[in-house]
Amino acid sequence: MRAVLQRVLNASVTVNTQVSSIDRGLCILLGIAFDDTIDDLEYMVKKILKVRVFEDEKGEEMWSRSVKDAELEILCDKPSFHNAMKANESKEMYSTFLNRLKQEYVEERIKDGVFGEKMIVNIVNDVGY
Repeated sequence: MRAVLQRVLNASVTVNTQVSSIDRGLCILLGIAFDDTIDDLEYMVKKILKVRVFEDEKGEEMWSRSVKDAELEILCDKPSFHNAMKANESKEMYSTFLNRLKQEYVEERIKDGVFGEKMIVNIVNDVGY
C-alpha cells in the first residue's frame, strides 16, 4: 500500500459533476496492491493522521501539526496502477480504509470520489514557505 499525500488549499473530485470537495487539508492518492492486508491499511491510517505537514497555530513554525491536530479535511482517491489489487477486493479494502479514517478522525472531514469511475481530481497545492 502506498499513499501520496498533498497538502492542499482546496481539492475536488468530478465525475460529470462535482461529487466531493474540501478546503484546506490533505489530498490522498491511495494505491492498494494485490498483496496488501488489513495490517497495512491500519498502519497507513495511523501514519496519515499523525504526519506533521502543517504549521503551528500562529503560522510560524512549519511541520508542527498533523491534519488531525489542525482539524482540517481529507480528500481520498484510489487511482489504478499495474500491481493493483483486483477491483472487487480493492473496493472493499478502500471502503475499509475510508471507514477507519472516519473512525479515527471526524467523519464529516473525510471525503472521496466514486470508486471505479473516471474522475477528474482538481488540486490546489499548499506549498507553504
